[in-house]
Parts: sequence; C-alpha cells; structure tokens
Amino acid sequence: MRHVHIHVTGIVQGVGMRPFVYREAMAHGICGWVLNAGDGVHIEAHAPADALDAFVAALSEHAPAAARVEHVEVVDLAANGWDAANEQGFRIVASQDQTEHTTLISPDIATCNDCLRELLDPADRRYHYPFINCTNCGPRFTIIRSLPYDRAATSMDCFPMCPKCAAEYTDPLDRRFHAQPDACFDCGPHITWREAGVGNEPGEAAASPAVGTTRETSDAIIDRCVELLANGGIVAIKGLGGFHLACDASNAQAVAELRRRKRRSNKPLAVMVRSLADVERLCHVNDVERGLLAGSIRPIVLLRRRAACESGGSPDALALAPSVAHDLPELGVMLPYTPLQHLLLAAAEARSMYALVMTSGNLSEEPIETDDDLAWEHLVAAGIADALLGNDRAILSRYDDSVVRVVDDAVMPVRRARGYAPQPLPLPALDGAPSCVLACGPQQKATIALTREGTNGETTCFVSQHIGDVENGGTFDAWNAARTRLEDLFDLAPAALACDMHPSYLSSQWAHEQARKHNLPLIEVQHHHAHIASVMAEAIAAGRLAPDARVLGIAFDGTGAGTDGTIWGGEFFISHLADFERVAHLRTWALPGGAASVHDARRNAFALLSELDLLGHPGAAGLLNSLDEQTRSITATMIERGINSPRTSSMGRLFDAAAAILGICGQATYEGEPAIELEAAAWRALDSEIARFPDDNAGYSASDPSWLDGPYVLDQKALFEALLEGNEAEAPADRLALDFHVSVARSSAHIASEICAREGIDTVALSGGVFMNRLLLQLLTRELKSAGLTVLVPRTVPVNDGCIAYGQAAVASARLAQIASQ
Repeated sequence: MRHVHIHVTGIVQGVGMRPFVYREAMAHGICGWVLNAGDGVHIEAHAPADALDAFVAALSEHAPAAARVEHVEVVDLAANGWDAANEQGFRIVASQDQTEHTTLISPDIATCNDCLRELLDPADRRYHYPFINCTNCGPRFTIIRSLPYDRAATSMDCFPMCPKCAAEYTDPLDRRFHAQPDACFDCGPHITWREAGVGNEPGEAAASPAVGTTRETSDAIIDRCVELLANGGIVAIKGLGGFHLACDASNAQAVAELRRRKRRSNKPLAVMVRSLADVERLCHVNDVERGLLAGSIRPIVLLRRRAACESGGSPDALALAPSVAHDLPELGVMLPYTPLQHLLLAAAEARSMYALVMTSGNLSEEPIETDDDLAWEHLVAAGIADALLGNDRAILSRYDDSVVRVVDDAVMPVRRARGYAPQPLPLPALDGAPSCVLACGPQQKATIALTREGTNGETTCFVSQHIGDVENGGTFDAWNAARTRLEDLFDLAPAALACDMHPSYLSSQWAHEQARKHNLPLIEVQHHHAHIASVMAEAIAAGRLAPDARVLGIAFDGTGAGTDGTIWGGEFFISHLADFERVAHLRTWALPGGAASVHDARRNAFALLSELDLLGHPGAAGLLNSLDEQTRSITATMIERGINSPRTSSMGRLFDAAAAILGICGQATYEGEPAIELEAAAWRALDSEIARFPDDNAGYSASDPSWLDGPYVLDQKALFEALLEGNEAEAPADRLALDFHVSVARSSAHIASEICAREGIDTVALSGGVFMNRLLLQLLTRELKSAGLTVLVPRTVPVNDGCIAYGQAAVASARLAQIASQ
C-alpha cells in the first residue's frame, strides 16, 4: 500500500476537476480526499501501488475537456500517517486559502450540449432558464473575485441555492457537482428589461426594470426584445464579459441607425447566427473554422464571404444589410455561447430573423459597458440603444469577444479576449530573469502582461484580455483595472517593468512614474523589436527555435517610435530576444500633420509623391484633384519647412497612400481603413479573374547607402511610378491593387533573402498590423518559403499590437537576465 500527496496544477478550477477526481478515485478503489487551494488541486490518496499508478495517470489522460493539467506532482508520505479506521472511502473537503495563488482559472466556456438540451426541453426544470450551466460550461473568469474558485468567491455569492440546486451541487455523481454558477429560476440570477420611453422620459433615471423571475416573465422579456429588434430597434444586451448592441442584421435602416448612434460609420460589424448551417449560408467555412465556431470558446471568426453570384436568388441564401461589412471580402461571424443568446436566436428565427448584429456595447473608442445602471446611462439614456436587456449577476472582469481567422489552415488570433485570456503563455526560461516582469504594452490594441516563475523552472506570462486604445481616461481606467485584477488574483508583485519607448503613451508614462516611486528597473522596448520578440518567444518556448537563435524580423505596421527619432513601420531587423540591429527599412517621407495624415490618406499620398518627385506625373491628377488648392498649398509648405511633419518609414502608411492614389479610399473613418479597402480591391481582382499574379514586377528596389555602409533603404519610387502609369492608362484599380500587393511581397522577400544569405540566417519572423492583410501575408510567406527560408508568424498572440506586451515581457526578461549574468 502507498500513501501519497498529489498536487495538480494548471487550469484545474472551475472545470469539474474535483468531481472528476472523486469519480476516478472511486473507480480505482482509492481512499483519501481532494480539495481546492490557491495553488491548484491537492489530493491525499491511499491505495495499492498499481491502483495508485493508474489513478495518477488518469488525472492527466482523462481530465475534463475544459481542464489543462500542466503538472502532477506525487510525493510519498509515511505509511503510518494513514488512519485506516477514520479514512475509509474518498471525499471532497472544503477549499483552503493558505497557499500561494498560483493556480490557473478557466476562461468562460460556451453552453455545452447537455445544458442546451435541457434549456430547450419543456420537461426540464431549467427549461428556458437564461443562466443554465454545469461544471462543463458557463461563466468562470468574468465572475471570480478571488482564489480558490468557490461560490463564495464569485459574483454568485448573493444567490443562495434552493434545495434542488444544493442537492445537485453536493452530489459527486451529478454534472453540477460544485458548479459554482449553478442556479435555476427559483434561486438564481434573472434577466431584466428596461425600455426607453416606458416609465421614464429620455435622460431621466431608469424606472424599475421588469424582472424575469419565472419562466413566463422571462420568456415575455425575450419576446419583447425580439419584437423590438424585428421592428428595427437597437437593444443593449448583457453578455458574459459586457454588453452587446444588437439589431436585425438584414434591416438596412436598423444597421444604418446603429452606425449613426454608435459613431461607427464604416468599420465592419460582427453578426451572430443560430447554427453552422446559417453560417454556411453566408460564408465559406472549412473544417478548422467550423471547429472554432462550434467549440467551447466560440470567438468571432473572420470568414470569406460568399459572392453575390453564389447566393443570389437561392432560397437558402441569408441576406444581410449591405452596410454590415460593406464590400469587404470577410465577415465576422459567431454562434451563440450563452443560454440567453440561444433563446434570443431561437425567438428571432421564429420571426424570420436569422442574423443579429452583435457589436460591443460602447460608444466608439470607449471601454465596453459591464454594469447595468451605467449601461442604461451610457447606452440607453444617451440615445444609442432603445432598450436594455440586463441581469442581476455582476460582471467582475470586462471581456470583449475574441476574434480569430484561419490562414493556411492555422488559427491566428486577431483579438485575444473572452475564452482565451488570461490563460498564461509560456516564455523562454532564462537564468537570472526577474521573478515577475510587468509589461505595460502599447497604446493601441492594448494588453498588459505579467510573468511568473514556476516551481519547476518554467516561466509563464499572463497576457490580459484586449483592452482597447489607451488614449483617454476611460480606457486607461480599464487598463489599470485589468492590471490590478491579474496582480491581485495571482499574487503577482512586479520586480521589474517594461514599456514602449514612445514618451507620450499613457502606459509608458505610468511605468516611468512607478519605476521611480518603487525603485524598480525599467526596460524601454522599441515597438517593432517587441513585435519580433513576441514571435521568437513563442517559437523558443515551443521548441521550434533555439534560445540563442538569430532571426530576420520583418515588422510592417503603421506607427512605432524609432531609435532615430522617426516613425518606423517598414522594418527589417536581425533580432535576438534581448536586442536587434536595423538592417533595412523603407525610404522615409514626411507625414504632414502627423495623425492628420493618418486620418486623411490623401495628404499622406501627396507627401509621399512629393518625396519621390512624382507629383507632376499625369497619373497623380486624380489625387491632386481630390484635394482643394488650400490643402495642397498648406501641405506642401509643411513638408518644405518641416512643420509638424515627422519622417516615417511606415509600411501601413505606404498601403494607405496606394489606396488614396488609386481612388479606392482617401480618408479613414477607422484605423487602417484605406489599407483594408486596398486589400479588398486586390481580392476582387483575383475573384473576378481580371488579373493573374504577374510573372515579373518592377517592385521597389534597395538604394544607397549599400549594405556595407549601413541599412538597405528600400526605395518605393519604382513601385509608385507603376501605380501612376496604371492610373494614366486607366487600368482597373482592383488590378493595380493586386499588382501592388505582389510587388511588395516579392521585393520584401528579395531583400530578406539577400540579408539572410549574407548573415547565415535561415528563419524569418513576421509581425505587425500590416500582416492582418491576409493576401500580403500569404504572398510573402510563399515567396520566403520558395527561397528556402523558415517562416514564423504568431499563433497564440495577435500579429497586430495585441502581441506587444508579450514581446516586451520577453525582451525585458532577456535583457535583465543578461545583466544578472555579467
């Protein structure tokens, strides 16, 4: 007989781990107990050696689907420490909070099939209950207050269970055994309904809401919500991590009104449909995408839309208002992931509504709303929504929907939030690295990251959910809330800080202040080095790259402070984790007005053509005519005198300029719009077969100074001469957009191949928001691979600025480890 203590770590709380352990113990004849603690699940077991071995193996091999067992430690205890008389059988004991908070918490999980069957079964006592859940599904991280994960430590603590729910909760063989959000109509949360103009005047405090305390009143609320949507209304609907703004996606007037009220004129909107069959009526779906849509996370998946000729006139076609995503080739689609959403989509289908716009419940550029009263004030009383479908279960962590896309059968995150964060990511283990680094992230698409050194020598990194653009007080408050939540929940005390080197970022200013206040080391990380380091760290931790490897990093994005005082964004680095060398970049040009030229791509294009001495080309006439004489004169003066005209090497701005010159998009109503429209035009050229990939292309070339004297400078003059000549010849803009993509990919691959050959490098890492462009990413990857190079792109963090905090953490850890070793 053996007597052992077993410590299980990983995502082992909120996933049904204890009932699973209980069932396995009973099956293997194990005596003892199991409990939750701040550092994981602890088990004491007494059994014959062979039974105990089989039991321990089962803990990893047969763990619940939502669990992630990272380590199982078995320590033998003294055989005489077992009291056979008092310790027969196996039991679950009360949780303890006497250990470090190092365990992991499951993200929220989409409604499982068992709960969905009960939700729609008229004979079940939870029929149509909008909060049905079990140990296999439901809210987790958005309702937890502290560890260990028990009901008293969640926002369910104010809902005492009724006798029936309590019996399930305490029955080890029940699917709801220790399911902390377990509830029903009799004892749990209820949906609420408040409608503008009903019981209160616009702008006044909300009247007492209707509450769905019974099935009948709950169903009546859902019916009224769907009726309002069917009549063209807009409803703020509370989800797991915040509110959505919803409307009928097929109603052009409703979509236009939502855009007007939310101040989101052109940016594409996501839709929710009831089933995979409905998704396939809208988009092409492959097996990987199908798994994402119907899995336990259920993110928004960016899918290739079906062409009008594929669905037009078909009785199975699902029509959307054209303004949902305008002419873009992709559509963001998700399936219901909460019981309430399942009920809403079923009721909507009964009224012949098959798709709902479900966009974040906020005013553009503000954090998503999470509190019912504030949502009423900011969304309904402010005139954005006509009604509010809320509930009385508090959201303790703000989480947007995650967004992903599949490129060449590999999943690429676009926005890492609900369902993915805050699952920790591995980092390379480095001797001498601080026990905890706080990486403060970028300004746009902000996240924060906190590292932790594990007991087994491994290093993990908690990357927060997507926070947004930290440019105002509201988003900075959300940034601070995400930071303190991770620090408090996991007992993380930063021993060092990392931030972007841009001096005006709010997060960087905060980092400098904290470093001075607490006498902490602070590592400033160049923006594009953080991009490349995020790809390297991911690959090193996965064993796909040696820890001391050099790679050629290609970082293409819109904006990042360079070490020379210019704005970088078209960069080629030879990179280690700790440092980098800039070996090539785009030829710089002036950006008159700075941010003003980002919003008005025509001014940016004017400045670029001025730099290239191409303003007099006949093909530039359309661009010049789109700007009034005063704007042209002022812009030219700013460039000539260097007035508020920083120099840039940004690939993002290069794409914007091409879009403006081709007349595709001259002004951005949301970030990256001209470049996004340029890609859409290139895809149209492919889809309509008006063009093929050319056999050769002038592209842009490397100009002096040569490699021996300094970095390559990639001169884009030939590329833009080709665009202007196409304009002059009245070639289709879509075809020219495709030629532009091919030229950039081929020229970039050519320069990369030369550098790699000279330096003896065989691996290229790609990162930066420009690689959100699926076409460019696929073209460049193909070109690099055909040159015999290995290509790395991020798979666990986004390729956009959502990866920066993770990259900063990797760079800071590597630099501080180097310092410690000296």
